[in-house]
Amino acid sequence: MPKIADIEDTPNPNAVKFILKEPLSWGIAHSYDNAEQAKDDALASALFDIEHVANVYYVDRWLTVTQDGKADWQELRRLVAVPIRAAPAAEAQSAATVAAAANAITDLSPEDRERLDRITTLLDAQIRPYLQSDGGDLIVLGLKDNQLTVHYQGACGTCPSSISGTLNAIANMVQTIDPDIEIVAV
Repeated sequence: MPKIADIEDTPNPNAVKFILKEPLSWGIAHSYDNAEQAKDDALASALFDIEHVANVYYVDRWLTVTQDGKADWQELRRLVAVPIRAAPAAEAQSAATVAAAANAITDLSPEDRERLDRITTLLDAQIRPYLQSDGGDLIVLGLKDNQLTVHYQGACGTCPSSISGTLNAIANMVQTIDPDIEIVAV
């Protein structure tokens, strides 16, 4: 059962990040926007059973809960801590499972695969650590022609600065690799 090591506020006033002593997963992110999406995940389902929980995102040793803006965080933190502490720690997963999830985008030409790999390396090194430190993340959904589609997760999913400032910063960095690329957040 994961013990909570720390609880941090995020730039999104409706999201809080729980840092855990044991991992909930090994490199596989779990992101849910509602109870229906989370129905096969015991931890996320238990969190959505708590009134005002609007989003659950977790990976490795941290979990972000986003509320609907109608709850008092002091009380809500106490409520969501219960299912987090009751959740089982992650069992060891094979490296192949993690690698397969990282290469989920298919049907790319060799040139686009190489371009996407360079962009992913940049995002992994320069963007994702900052988003993760704030209780969120982003995943690349696809690359088609000169359009890179990304999706924000966790605290970043509903944070006002994600769609403006952060998206512009990502576009500026990615355009150092490919000046013609357009970044679209969905």
